[in-house]
Amino acid sequence: MCPILTEREVRFMEWVQQIVNGLFLGGIYALLALGYTMVYGIIKLINFAHGDIYMVGAFMGSFLISKVHLGFFPSLIIAMIGSAILGVVIEFLAYRPLRKSTRIAALITAIGVSFLLENLMIYFFGSQTRSFPQAIELKQFHVGAIQVSNVQLIILVTSIILMILLQLIVKKTKMGKAMRAVSVDSDAAQLMGINVNRTISFTFALGSALAGAGGVLIGLYYNSIDPLMGVTPGLKAFVAAVLGGIGLIPGAAIGGFVIGLLETLTSAIGLSDYRDAVVYAVLIIILLVRPAGILGKNVKEKV
Repeated sequence: MCPILTEREVRFMEWVQQIVNGLFLGGIYALLALGYTMVYGIIKLINFAHGDIYMVGAFMGSFLISKVHLGFFPSLIIAMIGSAILGVVIEFLAYRPLRKSTRIAALITAIGVSFLLENLMIYFFGSQTRSFPQAIELKQFHVGAIQVSNVQLIILVTSIILMILLQLIVKKTKMGKAMRAVSVDSDAAQLMGINVNRTISFTFALGSALAGAGGVLIGLYYNSIDPLMGVTPGLKAFVAAVLGGIGLIPGAAIGGFVIGLLETLTSAIGLSDYRDAVVYAVLIIILLVRPAGILGKNVKEKV
């Protein structure tokens, strides 16, 4: 016989449930934010097309599962590879020619690439929302009054594994050391024999692969995808990167989880219609109070 909970206990368990949901959603935002922060850290570019790579990754995963009849994890890996290739192509064609130009020129180009990807997907696949194939049978687990699905667990575990692998690549591999060197001083890195172009391309590939993984995971979670699905999550992931300290990998991960928790807790207090506004309000507050973010350090730029 189940014990009868008081109204206060029921309300408390609802809050705990929302926190758990926020952690799962935050894992997706963290994957996206990592792409933003890596690209900014190495070439000081806000890649606003990043959210659309996330969208393309979701469509790749859907196609591989429904048409090629691959399992979820093989589809996830191939979608990550396809997204990585797309990121490298975008960097080579759109951003590399503008590397010595003003930041505003690169920023406008990034916005243009974003619109191009969205409209190409609308042209070829239509603008309507389509269902994402359920490659994994949904199962619910109960821990006390907390409900967790196997899909949520897959999202969280996959996100954490990918973040750990990214950290290992950056800290332990030769290419990771090259990425850190280029982010500090690309000219000095080139003098030391580092191939700057290859390093930047690798950074785009790595960030885009994480975005593609996020797209497949969110498609599985919400069971729907569309050509404009990357716009809002992309902006929120940018907020997460700024919140954690843009250019810092641990900061982006922390920012992603914080934004996920903010969203779900805003819904928990009955303001679900304003959850996006809350996220953007946090961005404004952070820029006013601590522009460098949670883990960032305020550094004066030399003129």
